[in-house]
Amino acid sequence: MLKEFKKFALRGNMIDLAVGIIIGGAFNSIVNSLVNDIVMPLLGVFTKKIDFSNLFIALDGESYDTLLAAQEAEAAVVKYGMFISNIINFIIMAFVVFLIVKWINKLQKPEAPAAPTTKKCPYCYSDIHLDATKCSHCTADVEK
Repeated sequence: MLKEFKKFALRGNMIDLAVGIIIGGAFNSIVNSLVNDIVMPLLGVFTKKIDFSNLFIALDGESYDTLLAAQEAEAAVVKYGMFISNIINFIIMAFVVFLIVKWINKLQKPEAPAAPTTKKCPYCYSDIHLDATKCSHCTADVEK
């Protein structure tokens, strides 16, 4: 049983999957930093310095200056600013993954088409074997 598990765990696909998950986790933190440290502050500049991480609606009807104040008052809040940030994060992540897949597909050479094994009979247009000298459908003589 141990040998079976070792064979399963060390298959190429499992190792590729593990590497992909590890790189994906590291890539996720890079994209989060890009969104939170670069994109959102720039978006804040264009939207009159709105801090998206501090946009919320308190569900208790009270008005709070900051999200932290609402959370300290134990008010239920809808953090729509964080939702906007997560949407931007997803769009950037999806776009980067799209670019990576496109790049990988470009690097892969297309497989050469298989050599034909049949040809068309010039009389009845049926498919016949490439080496045939007589059509099996209409019995006409065909060139090899």
